[in-house]
Amino acid sequence: MRLVRFAVDGETLSGHVINDVVRADDGSQREFSLQQAQLLAPCLPSKIVAVGLNYRDHAEEMGLAIPEEPILFLKPSTSVIGAGDTIVLPPQSARVDYEAELALVISKSARNVSRKEAQEHILGYTCLNDVTARDLQGKDGQWTRAKSFDTFCPIGPWIETELDGSDLKIELYLNGVRKQQSRTSNLIFSSAELVEFISAVMTLRPGDVIATGTTSGVGPMGPGDTVEVRIEGIGSLINQAAKPIP
Repeated sequence: MRLVRFAVDGETLSGHVINDVVRADDGSQREFSLQQAQLLAPCLPSKIVAVGLNYRDHAEEMGLAIPEEPILFLKPSTSVIGAGDTIVLPPQSARVDYEAELALVISKSARNVSRKEAQEHILGYTCLNDVTARDLQGKDGQWTRAKSFDTFCPIGPWIETELDGSDLKIELYLNGVRKQQSRTSNLIFSSAELVEFISAVMTLRPGDVIATGTTSGVGPMGPGDTVEVRIEGIGSLINQAAKPIP
């Protein structure tokens, strides 16, 4: 099932998508076309736990050793936007990069969850763009500022609940040109391993998001660029980049 949050005539609703129809889950059984409904970020996470250097091809691209444990960082909830929303390029940065990622959404509170129990705590999967101010990442020597600007975490278009995330094609297109391509089978740490590792550090709440890492081919985007994260079995997350409105 494809779970969504959406807005119609100023009203925010939760629902699910069947073919090209969005059905509200408020008991009314109201239905809208995808053209009528404005898709929002499909969840409202209290935190986004992201994983650095989790694809073998990305580690090779960067000339770095395969990590022994997941490398974690956080993105704030205020960075989240949905499909069709604008990625705002901050004036503090001269280089903002795209990073296509498979993200998993937590279904129920998870603390010290074993790998075998992990799937019980995964609601489903979605597309995520871990937008990064690359120059600030290098300048600061750590990742908080570079990863945390408002609009730097597009998520969507929905949460696919009936999906095995272990071997999916993942791509990113910049203005229609493919820039990233891999399969989630190239992940160093699987979704279950990540839930186990992260839940031993911090409690994961319903709606929290784990961004599983990006593959090789990361690069810059500029004003007016259209960025599409495309993942097999989920669909496309499309956003446009722009300078801030003066």
